[in-house]
Amino acid sequence: MRRLGIPTVADRVVQASLKLALEPVFEADFKPCSYGFRPKRRAQDAIAEIHHLGSPTRNYEWVFEADIKACFDEISHPALMDRVRDRIGDRHVLGLVKAFLKAGILSEDGVERGTDTGTPQGGILSPLLANVALSVLDEHFTRKWKALGSPMARLRRRRSGVPAMRIIRYADDFVVMINGQRTDAEALWDEVGAVLAPMGLRLSEEKTRVCHMDEGFDFLGWRVQRRAWASRAGKTAVYTWPSKKSLASVMDKVRALTRRAKHRTLADLLCRLNPVLRGWCNYFRHGVSKRTLSYLDYYVFRRILGWLRKRHPKLNIGTLVRRHLPNWEISDDGVELFRPQAVAVTRYRYRGTKIPTPWAKETEGSPAPAA
Repeated sequence: MRRLGIPTVADRVVQASLKLALEPVFEADFKPCSYGFRPKRRAQDAIAEIHHLGSPTRNYEWVFEADIKACFDEISHPALMDRVRDRIGDRHVLGLVKAFLKAGILSEDGVERGTDTGTPQGGILSPLLANVALSVLDEHFTRKWKALGSPMARLRRRRSGVPAMRIIRYADDFVVMINGQRTDAEALWDEVGAVLAPMGLRLSEEKTRVCHMDEGFDFLGWRVQRRAWASRAGKTAVYTWPSKKSLASVMDKVRALTRRAKHRTLADLLCRLNPVLRGWCNYFRHGVSKRTLSYLDYYVFRRILGWLRKRHPKLNIGTLVRRHLPNWEISDDGVELFRPQAVAVTRYRYRGTKIPTPWAKETEGSPAPAA
């Protein structure tokens, strides 16, 4: 359970105006390795970069999978305001940002609770402020990357045993890909903790771990793992597909929607079910997901069939199919069931630093950094 600070309509207008003014300023400083709550960037870009770095020739084999404990609740206000103040000099704007951070939360029992730390979840400005705070991680690993020198110098250092590290961050979820040894990944516990400490943040000991690409890990709902190619002996490739937790989540939603007394007609059920299936399938269609989509399609079909049998207990299965499932197609009153198995699975291409921004036109088309 998390406390939500939902602003009033007037406060939303002011926060949206502030975001329009502040976002272009901070976007000029944000690093390409950050993908969450940023224009024209999405979770698939983060997964594509992990796929790019873990693939052969680059071979970032070790992964520091990290989780920040209560990130949005524990960000230090003084440290955050210092970072905002470095780029924004207008005292009226700074006063508004600070006022929103200190606004407090009205709980369900009518008691106002202060917010001495963190960015209130539910506000329009909170994601941008969280990115400002967490960009300390991006800047730290960017400095380490640049310290390795030119591409040829990096190659020589990597061959001599000097580890190379790249961070991929989506809001408060991030992984660090390491081309080196397990000891290099284990050393990041203290290093990352020291970077986060000035911002009042800390790593979660229960959810942070070090793993190998062959072992695999879950990130942003995806399962990422390096496996042997079925068609090429001795060759490996990085595969991404929906994690078990993501599949269980959408199946729970389908199960809840297909309870007997939930909807009056089949058309009502399909109107509620289709957006859930369409959104989930569109998110996971850029991966090795065909088998998972087919399984979800089978599960949805069986749930709807069960719903119809409960709604019409006196009909045998033949009559039920003839009346409500002609040619085994599910539709009612002009509404057809969205079929997950019909979704085309396509490859999502890694864009690197070629992702355009609405403001910095000169960065469009710039080459991706060498691995």
